[in-house]
Parts: sequence; structure tokens; C-alpha cells
Amino acid sequence: MMSSVVMPPLTNGHTNGKLENSLNGYKKNGYVNHECTESVSLRHAAPFSTDPMALAERDSCHYGRIPRAAALAGTAGRKVRVYSDGIYDMFHQGHARQLQQAKTVFPNVYLIVGVCSDQLTHSRKGRTVMTEDERYEAVRHCRYVDEVVRDAPWEYDEEFLEKHKIDFLAHDDIPYTTEDCEDTYAMIKAKDMFVATQRTEGVSTSDIVARIVRDYDIYVRRNLARGYSAKELNVSFLNEKKFRLQNKMDELKDKGKKVMTNIGEKRVDILTKWEEKSRELIDAFLLLFGPDGRLSNIWESSKGRLMQALSQPPSPRGSPPPSENGDHSPLYRSSVSPPPAKARRREPDWESHADASGSECSGDATTPATRQLTDLTDDGSDSDDDYQDSSPYL
Repeated sequence: MMSSVVMPPLTNGHTNGKLENSLNGYKKNGYVNHECTESVSLRHAAPFSTDPMALAERDSCHYGRIPRAAALAGTAGRKVRVYSDGIYDMFHQGHARQLQQAKTVFPNVYLIVGVCSDQLTHSRKGRTVMTEDERYEAVRHCRYVDEVVRDAPWEYDEEFLEKHKIDFLAHDDIPYTTEDCEDTYAMIKAKDMFVATQRTEGVSTSDIVARIVRDYDIYVRRNLARGYSAKELNVSFLNEKKFRLQNKMDELKDKGKKVMTNIGEKRVDILTKWEEKSRELIDAFLLLFGPDGRLSNIWESSKGRLMQALSQPPSPRGSPPPSENGDHSPLYRSSVSPPPAKARRREPDWESHADASGSECSGDATTPATRQLTDLTDDGSDSDDDYQDSSPYL
């Protein structure tokens, strides 16, 4: 469904005695569009120039170029067909405002917007961010657009103007030079078909691309955090790890800021609680390590035991004091068990054999029992009187 517009009378750029500077009152063309009531259907996007709806609209138009005065006065008898073209890459508010100006340049406008293809744009202006299909769809969903021409030409001729039945062409008045001419719109201006629109300062596709390039690292980290792979972003392995580490560091910084903010809000309570806790800690420390503390008492009570355990134990009461020559006093013989009996010394075998042979020679008639008894009682001395037992226990 096409839009139908009912326009009120125009007042040559003034409203209630004041000059209107808004887009709807474009003062350069000398008219003001007052509070107009438009019955426009926003349920459908603008058709392409090859769609049946656009073809029906074009066929119903009895083409004959409308003079500028009739277009401004709104007395043309039909809609004024205004054409505007561009790349419209990364469609933004600057594009929308330009199309709004083109739509409201005359009281009753049918706005046709031409969008250049990728091949033509890349050869004349450079690479785009969006594809041609994406740019076509962005433009046809703008509410000011009535029809979209795909693969629009870079330069114009009479055949193109007559094919689309164009009355006026709206664009900013900056000259666009090509290899063949100094101004692409020179022919349009010569026919008095050119309508100038104003650019939005500080907003352009080039400015947006410049921001992305300037903050490249930020946007790469942003997309990595949102699930894009390094391959999709054309990022090397090392750069990917670097960007992910930076994301983690930023997360830690944000958490630290939140903690500091919370601390700042609750610093009074925290200081009060810390003072109370510090007092409790000091009291507990003094209770344990102070001069009258528990550890001091434990140390004093255990110090005597420790010294007693480490000192040399006293001699037993029943052991006799040693004498000068190492013997014990006979006073203690009864209280101390005696040492084992001292074994008698026996003479070597050769002395026994000598005694035996001597006895035989002398004719001593001693019996074997007598010799054995003599061996047990004799300690090798000349007589029994020479044997003295020095043991104190006998």
C-alpha cells in the first residue's frame, strides 16, 4: 500500500512569524510543512523498482517534469518523484536524516532511493563493511523510502531519468568528481533538477570505521568474550591468548572496583568492627603471653620438672663409697650381693707333664684323685700359705 499525504497550506518558511529551521520546514526551498497528517502503512518495507507495486506506481504516473515552483506550491497534480542515491554502508542516523530531508523537500514526494552495487562501489570508492544485499535491506526498511533501485549507476543520463520518471534529484551539494568530469551532478544542476540536502556533521560511515580501527583491540576482545572464534575474527593464536588475558584482567579490575565501592559505603561499620576485633585479639594475646598469663604459669610450673629431668641423678643409698685403691669398704658387704666366685688358675699342660714325670722319677706314689685335688687347690705358688684371696667378699 502506498502512502497518501494530505498537506496543509504552506507559509513560505514562517510559522507564527518565526522562521522554521527544522527539516520539515527546509528554508532553502522556501516552504514549511505544518503538522501534516499522514496515513502511511508501516507494515511493509519499501518495494524494489522491479516489484509489481513499484511498477504500478510508475505506470500510473503521467510523466512530465514538474517545475520547481509548482513542486514548492504543491500544485503539480501528482506526487513529485524525487531520487536520491548513495552507498549507505553501515546505515546510520546521518543517512536517515538525509533521506528525511529528501522526503520532505516538497509537499507531496514519492522518494526513490538508488543503492550502488558492491562491484561498482569497490571500484570507485573502496571496500564496504556490509554487502550490497544488506545495504538494500537497510534502506528499504527506512520509513521515508517509497522505492529502492538496486545496482544504481554512478553517473546519470537522460535514459535513466526517463525510465524512473524522476523529477528532482536530492543530494548534498559537495561536488563529486570522476575521471571524466569534475562534478557528477553537473548535468542535473544544469536542468534545475538538483535539490541540496545537508550532511549531518560528525556522523559518517568513514567516522564509524575510524572508531573501529582505533579501538580494534577492544572490539576484538568484546567479540571473543561473546563467543566468536579467533578464526572468525582473523586473529592469530598469540593475539587471541593476549586478548583473553586482558579480558580476565578487566574482570578482576571490575570486581576490585565493586569491592572498593562496597567498602567505601560500609567503611564506618568495617572500622568499628575492626576496632572491636582488635581489642579482642589484644586481650587474648595478653591472656596467653602476658606476665600473668597462662603460658607464663605453665612455664614456671614445668620449668622445675624440666630442670630435674635434665640434671644428673644421685648415687643409690646402698652402694658403698669407693676407696682409694678401688676396693669397697667391708661395711657394705652384707647389703650388696657378692660377685661370682673366682675361678682357680690352672697351670699349663707342660708343667703338669713335668710334675707328673718328676713324681714318677722320685717315686711319689700319689693317686689320681690326690693330683686332681691338688690342681683345684693350687694356684701355682710354692705353698698354700703364699695364696692370699684379696676379694673383700670372702
